Amino acid sequence: MTTVTDNGLGVLDAGQLRVLRAIDAVFRRLAQGWDAPEFRYPFLMRCTDLDTFDYYDNFPHLGLAATRLDPQRLGGLLTETERPLEQIPANVMEPTALALPSAACYSIYVDLAGTALPAQGTLRTTLGTCFRNETHYEGLQRLLGFSMREIVCVGPEDVAKNHLLRAKDAVTALCAELGLDVRLETATDPFFDKNSGKAKMQRLFPVKEEFVVGGLAIGSVNYHRNFFGERCGILAGEDTAHTSCLAFGLERWVHALTEHFAGADAAARAVESLS
Repeated sequence: MTTVTDNGLGVLDAGQLRVLRAIDAVFRRLAQGWDAPEFRYPFLMRCTDLDTFDYYDNFPHLGLAATRLDPQRLGGLLTETERPLEQIPANVMEPTALALPSAACYSIYVDLAGTALPAQGTLRTTLGTCFRNETHYEGLQRLLGFSMREIVCVGPEDVAKNHLLRAKDAVTALCAELGLDVRLETATDPFFDKNSGKAKMQRLFPVKEEFVVGGLAIGSVNYHRNFFGERCGILAGEDTAHTSCLAFGLERWVHALTEHFAGADAAARAVESLS
């Protein structure tokens, strides 16, 4: 049984953790089949890197920071405040240059900044712990901190678009094999100012589509055009790289699978039996 507090901090029990690891193994096999090596990135990012992507303009409601506490001011607080502490006030915190990212793919673009890739581009996969300052939380469906597996393509426009087509086919086939009733729904993703030329183009070619099961988005495909390529100075051959990604919220998959199979053990066995 999942223990959830009112602030989005959820706990996976042994059965649910087995489901999470099993479905992530499926996604890693998918990445391996596409020659996407796995990378591990830091849990934190620099605020300056996120600001390069207009993150704080486009996602001010999601922003979370990691800050150092001043030992002297903290000591004064501890002597004057009833214990245990429910909150640590801002005047005890130091200014911070570090942030908790809300998506796993940002670190890939930062890592590739200033590089010239082969003409065919590259793929990478990563599993990140992501954080979102939501208005509300709901079990494994909406958490403050959660696991995101991404398979990211950085390359020419046609390669980035083909990555999305292949990804949609693969996830649709996976859901069919598991018996999940999935719908692909167009969503919005404000990487661009709503009045910009890029924003107008997104109405012609959606930048974000979500895989929805039982009303819950358990994954998405995302096309960013050359936005990250421009901001990070990434080339694919002689041209600015385009980027696209396939993203999975692992805890949401655990929720959807345990609901569908009426329990974690049955869900784990079904996923583990996949070839």
